Amino acid sequence: MTLGLERLDYVIFFIYFVVVATYGYWVYKNKGNKSDNSQDFFLAEGSLTWWAIGSSIIASNISAEQFIGMSGQAFQLGIAISVYEIFGGVILLIVATYFLPMYLNNKIYTMPQFLSKRYNDKLATMMAIFWLFLYVFVNLTSIIYLGGLSLEKMTGISFMACACFLTVFAIIITLGGMKVIGYTDVIQVVCLIFGGLATTYLALELLSNKVGTGGGMLEGLSLIKAKADSHLHMIFTPNQYQVHDGKGGFIDAYKQLPGIAMFLIGGQWINNLNYFGCNQYITQRALGADIKTARSGLLFAGVLKMLMPIIVVLPGLAAYVIFQENAEPAIVNGITQNGIVKPDNAYPILLNLLPVGLKGLAFAALTAAIVASLAGKANSISTIYVLDIHKKFINPNLSDKNTIWVGRIAIVFAFAIALLISPQLKNLGQAYEYIQKYTGYVSPGILSIFLLGFFWKKNSSQGAFVAAILSVALSAFLEIYFPDMPFLNRMATTFWVCVLVQIGMSYLFLKGKDHPNAFEVKREWFKVTKSFQAGAIAIIGLFVLVYVLFW
Repeated sequence: MTLGLERLDYVIFFIYFVVVATYGYWVYKNKGNKSDNSQDFFLAEGSLTWWAIGSSIIASNISAEQFIGMSGQAFQLGIAISVYEIFGGVILLIVATYFLPMYLNNKIYTMPQFLSKRYNDKLATMMAIFWLFLYVFVNLTSIIYLGGLSLEKMTGISFMACACFLTVFAIIITLGGMKVIGYTDVIQVVCLIFGGLATTYLALELLSNKVGTGGGMLEGLSLIKAKADSHLHMIFTPNQYQVHDGKGGFIDAYKQLPGIAMFLIGGQWINNLNYFGCNQYITQRALGADIKTARSGLLFAGVLKMLMPIIVVLPGLAAYVIFQENAEPAIVNGITQNGIVKPDNAYPILLNLLPVGLKGLAFAALTAAIVASLAGKANSISTIYVLDIHKKFINPNLSDKNTIWVGRIAIVFAFAIALLISPQLKNLGQAYEYIQKYTGYVSPGILSIFLLGFFWKKNSSQGAFVAAILSVALSAFLEIYFPDMPFLNRMATTFWVCVLVQIGMSYLFLKGKDHPNAFEVKREWFKVTKSFQAGAIAIIGLFVLVYVLFW
């Protein structure tokens, strides 16, 4: 295995860098840019097409946590981890149909703004601060960490140098505003998909050459089926499989993905509905568009989500078979560190085995995914800070021009914090699990507040405030006193408790009356076009097919 990039790899990557930077600058100067309009900077209001919205959602969603973390969990758990991608595609349809009309018809542009309009400013401010901490200390930090880790293993350059490069690149993109992010994300997604597919193809070729007869990609797929049957099931039962935990031990696979229970009691629903429906850096792309364009964008994102397991799961499976068969010393030694099996090393080690030129393409694809996701999250951090904190409590009279400058300062500050903290994540066992686990502390409460706020006019501000606090407290309690409970089941338990508490408190404080800030809901808002229906049927059909084939 050759550690590092060759001259041709750097040339390919440099071309990618120049294309993205040049196109971003062109968009900034020529795509109807309004340099002193804060709505344009934060939301690109009315400027993004459906394909730009869909591409930007996927570019923000798919990052190092998928390429590295999810490939690592494919090595650890198998194909079952693809549920986060294919079920995410289904959830995007629900968000497009039911959530978007509520946001757009009520002129909601940030998640704290929804809480302020529907409940009160106290809850909105508390959650704005909470979201800022979550986005900076979990999301932004983990992406910089995983991105720096992967580039370090590909290039041989130090972790901090790689992390600094990714951070500076992302800052350049982010400072141009949402319009630049949205349109450059189209290029990022093209690089991500084609580079990712090329990596998958070559991983299967490598598996065929090392374990089989050299028959090519199809033989690689058949070898996964023949030698990794435990990794080809979507549904686990308790104590069915013990898998590497990334810390030198083993863990029950059911604890990571608790079988059919994650659908029946709602863990997967809660996780995905919160992520795609109540998440600033996902919904923000659609909030500046009309309903038809926004829905088409989310449908397109749903289609792209169904491709992601091919890109991020299959390489992890290929690495697992090669590792189990002890067929390639570079993979065996690279994944094992001081006697500990590190699943997160699977994808970066595979990339180092690619031929010259294609390694540069894979490097560009991975960088595109990381930078696009960093830019999207940083823009959302800036949006929440400026609109929901700074303009409310520090300087309500900011001009549009100064509002944008405060937003840019917030972007740089958030990146600086995340960059400084990112090296501390090296002690993690499995990074994707870390992200899901701690995001899951807040997801149940947030989703319950949003769903009841949208569709139940009697929900009280007091109940919503208690649910926000209870979500974290109850999640921590369940983890400490019921450590064997799968985290998805913990999320479901917390969600239903938060719902019941809000219902009880609503009748206690409102005496069965509607909340004065309750939203109007019209049935016609939820009607979708026939083309949307056709796309939805195709996505749902593909989801069902995967479970039928790999139950």
